Amino acid sequence: MLHRSDCYLLYIVVLYLSVTATCKFSTLDHLKSQASDKKQGRAVAELLRRLLGNRSAEFVVLVNRSLSNDSLDVCELRSTKNNKIVATGNSGVSVASGIYNYLKYFCNCHVSWSGDQLDLPRPLPKLSGVLRINTQHRFRYYQNVCTFSYSSVWWDWPRWEREIDWMALNGINLPLAFTGQEAIWQEVYRALGLNQSEIEEFFAGPAFLAWNRMGNMFEFGGPLPQSWHVNQLTLQVASRGKRNKIGAMGSLQLQLLVLLYLGPSGPTFPPDWFPLSFPDPAYLSAVSRSVFASMTAVDPQAIWLMQGWLFFSAATFWKPAQIQALLHGVPLGRMIVLDLFAETEPIFSYTESFYGQPFIWCMLQNFGGNSGLFGTVESINSGPFKALHFPNSTMVGIGMTPEGIEQNPVMYELMSELAWRKEPVNLVKWASLYAIRRYGTTQDSLITAWRLLFSSVYNCTLPHYRNHNHSPLVRRPSLHMNTDLWYNPADLFNAWKLIIEVSPSLMSKETFRYDLVDVTREVLQVLTTSFYLDITDAFHKQKLPELLISAGVLIYDLLPELNRLLCSDRNFLLGKWLEQAKSLAIDEEEAQLYDMNARNQLTLWGPSGEIQDYASKEWGGLMEDYYAQRWGLFVQTLVKCLDSGQPFKQDAFNQAVFQVEKGFIYNGRKYPTKPQGDTYEITRRIFLKYYPQALKRLL
Repeated sequence: MLHRSDCYLLYIVVLYLSVTATCKFSTLDHLKSQASDKKQGRAVAELLRRLLGNRSAEFVVLVNRSLSNDSLDVCELRSTKNNKIVATGNSGVSVASGIYNYLKYFCNCHVSWSGDQLDLPRPLPKLSGVLRINTQHRFRYYQNVCTFSYSSVWWDWPRWEREIDWMALNGINLPLAFTGQEAIWQEVYRALGLNQSEIEEFFAGPAFLAWNRMGNMFEFGGPLPQSWHVNQLTLQVASRGKRNKIGAMGSLQLQLLVLLYLGPSGPTFPPDWFPLSFPDPAYLSAVSRSVFASMTAVDPQAIWLMQGWLFFSAATFWKPAQIQALLHGVPLGRMIVLDLFAETEPIFSYTESFYGQPFIWCMLQNFGGNSGLFGTVESINSGPFKALHFPNSTMVGIGMTPEGIEQNPVMYELMSELAWRKEPVNLVKWASLYAIRRYGTTQDSLITAWRLLFSSVYNCTLPHYRNHNHSPLVRRPSLHMNTDLWYNPADLFNAWKLIIEVSPSLMSKETFRYDLVDVTREVLQVLTTSFYLDITDAFHKQKLPELLISAGVLIYDLLPELNRLLCSDRNFLLGKWLEQAKSLAIDEEEAQLYDMNARNQLTLWGPSGEIQDYASKEWGGLMEDYYAQRWGLFVQTLVKCLDSGQPFKQDAFNQAVFQVEKGFIYNGRKYPTKPQGDTYEITRRIFLKYYPQALKRLL
């Protein structure tokens, strides 16, 4: 059963952090690393062995927490006479991120979700003197409640280990950690007297646990098998141990209580939801006091970490008086607020820095884990520094809170790097250096291409814009679809041409192949919109031949070519997502349950398409058997309408296309789990066919 909500619920989080810092909030001073310096150093050395192999021996790692006299993270690097690099930091994370800074800016190396470029010079470049890297941000936060469903739901330990390594390299010291909590809840519910069938009716399926945790839905996609609980709890134990060893890696334990409408002064009042029918400030203050009292009853030093999303999503309710009352129900410094979407909708600026409570400035970047190039580089480049220098600022950190990851890696590298900068970067220069280290080459064409991308598709400046892919390509077709772009497509096509021209010499680089596919995919997404406009224009003008020509190109050439392109790269495969889901099953019944979860989330998102296409992905297999099938039915319906003289009826089409959408979820088809086809040949063919059309149509 689904309970749709437009806002995230309020979360109560007890923090057991491994961070080393002090700030003006003395209430946070107890949040210190639990692992010894030696353990943290060993963890960094192990990370480097996984990343660099034998070359890791050329780095000497030392952790010495006394290196920082103000407890803000710092790392110092120097060269030795025998061509080694000694990295000393006050925490494991500071050492890891310091070494990654050296790898980026002295070795032109790069690490990302979509591949690594680690052609280290031999010998390692020497440092003249001591390179000191430090941060003015105590916390570097990472992840969104939704990330665990949109991206990491099917991860195994190797994938989690890789992510933890990525976090450390990028300086993350406060990640969210939900994995396995349902196993604990199950035991709590049993202790409260619930039987197994009642518990199973509550838990949602694996792909929807984020919203089950937020109280937005229950039951759908379940029941959760007992093997799921065992698997996830094992992963949490392994990942928590790894985070603790690396040092300064936060472990968040979530306490979510059932929604009951009880008085805020009662001892059993649930601290997770504030009914929006009670705007009285005194009531709201009493609520937060009760919440905090319940937390400190368990842990006297507990800190309440709260997503500030509700202040934005329910802005008509949360006026200044209500916000202040809620926040001031907790002693100042005992709550940290995540300004979740600060790059577009900052809350700190009209709440006087959350009325004195510490906050973390966050970049949300991606809704739904959608495919699609997007960024707000100007905003994130300036926003954190403006917040830090805001009058009486209570900013204590910088964060990344995407609903889904494994897309737009450039945005996450820039954002994480800004935590170690004292002022905004020169974006043109930064983009140029990014191109060099991502591909390991100084070719001017690639540098120019990235400058074009940074000034256009990665620089959305439209007020209040949410990066949720609204392209007609991945939406249920209609005659009234959103076709707006926030950038000039000419810049995209020019960048595409520059990238295509240098392709032959760079196809051995996984990072380059990924970007070649991703930029070409974006081009075809834009061209799909162009063909859609031609189709609807021809339909309205009752020009059947023109409609058939445009629709024929779209359905019988462009979409199949796009599917072939996506199938040629491991990062764009539906089959991989489905295989990961089914690999967690211990029998066929579980495999079918996980397969349904994985397919439904990407498409209908709910039994009846409650938030359909919200988590859309442009993946090989999904393009062919889902999106292309919908477009085919749409065109067939339009042609029938013109032939019969009948109007197009959206409701009737929706009913018909729902059967196509539902059919995909249960078609049982297996999709390739490994790349197929030659990416270069496919992109070259697409370019020769569609670049001239792109110039003619859109420039």
